[in-house]
Amino acid sequence: MQLPDDVVADLAVRLRRAGGQVKAVEAMLEQGRECRDIVTQLSAATKALEQVGFRLIAAGLAYCIEHPEEARSSGYPIEEVQRLFTKLA
Repeated sequence: MQLPDDVVADLAVRLRRAGGQVKAVEAMLEQGRECRDIVTQLSAATKALEQVGFRLIAAGLAYCIEHPEEARSSGYPIEEVQRLFTKLA
């Protein structure tokens, strides 16, 4: 499945942001920060990763609708994309 360049760029930005949040959690643990602060940062990282997944699935679904034959031949029939979506939900 071919993802548009703007989607790939958006996903890369989101992943870098999530990576920064994970590094912040590691630093907070090393610093002995409060549990509630760490959990807040973990929650932000989790939501950021979820958004990457949902954006990826949304782009895949759009591709399947716009190019059903190409999607099917590359192993991504709409049913597969739906199955991937339920993994994230």
